[in-house]
Amino acid sequence: MKFKAILMDRDGTVIKEKPGTYLCDPESVKLYKNTLKAFKLFKEMGYKLFIVSNQSGIGRGYFGEDAVKAVNGRMIKLLKKAAEIDGVYYCPHAPGENCNCRKPAPGMGLKIIKEHNIDPKVSFMIGDKKSDIDFAENIGMRGVLVLTANGKKQRAKYADKLKNTKICLDIYGAAKYIKEISK
Repeated sequence: MKFKAILMDRDGTVIKEKPGTYLCDPESVKLYKNTLKAFKLFKEMGYKLFIVSNQSGIGRGYFGEDAVKAVNGRMIKLLKKAAEIDGVYYCPHAPGENCNCRKPAPGMGLKIIKEHNIDPKVSFMIGDKKSDIDFAENIGMRGVLVLTANGKKQRAKYADKLKNTKICLDIYGAAKYIKEISK
């Protein structure tokens, strides 16, 4: 049996991000106002939930994997108020390392699809960057751009390339959109 899933970017989509900074302190993890409502709705609709995140701060030497794991742990603890997360995946490489796991490369997504028996045709990727939308396309999922963190600047910068992409105010808007089109 194949499952449907929601893949989500971490920083700037699920948790607050100040663009241009690297989050490595678990005490700084803050959910967006509507994140818990979105996660409850995703679970009510029967989706498996995954976080997929580029964490180039590791590859750049700004912090270690322990910091990323601590931030992820804090995020998971906060999200448990609404839903259990089925998996957290991250790429530790710097942009110039040419790995297959750094979004928009398909590595993390293909791993999730294989390991969790996910049907990409009925699954979604939500993020605040064009690379998240390209990642969705590269793994056969539909992408949704949210206007939190980097989203507004990305929409303006790549308007012509995002014209066929659904754009929502935040992750809860994306959840309501997915519910609407999944009826």
